[in-house]
Amino acid sequence: MLLPILGNFFFLTSARANLNSNLIVNVNGLKNQTGKICASLFYQSKGFPSDSKKALQSQCIEMKETPQKLIFKNLKAGNYAVALIHDANADGILNSNSFGIPTEGFGFSNNPLILTGPPKFNNAAVLVVGPSTDIQIQLQYLLGG
Repeated sequence: MLLPILGNFFFLTSARANLNSNLIVNVNGLKNQTGKICASLFYQSKGFPSDSKKALQSQCIEMKETPQKLIFKNLKAGNYAVALIHDANADGILNSNSFGIPTEGFGFSNNPLILTGPPKFNNAAVLVVGPSTDIQIQLQYLLGG
């Protein structure tokens, strides 16, 4: 009796793992409507958060009325981390001053506390399951934005 139950459990679990999920990222705390919002989605720590070439997906959207929303589509169930910037001058990078302090807004999934540098992947990772997972990212502006 236990064998058929375990077989059904593993079938359902593997079916869920292949489900195409969407991760909906709601962006909060924009200081202004200039430039673009750019986000990179990572499924592992390699490259997170600054190397968008190692991201699973990346996208930039034009500014619209707040709140801003980005959607990452066709994801398998699992842990992902999002790095996001308010690219105010639309140059495709997070600009910083001569001390390395960002001069544009930034944020991460899970909204980890930022003290002296970017978070580790595990601190920003969120679990994506089911057809849709919604998260909120609060932008931070260290130098006023």
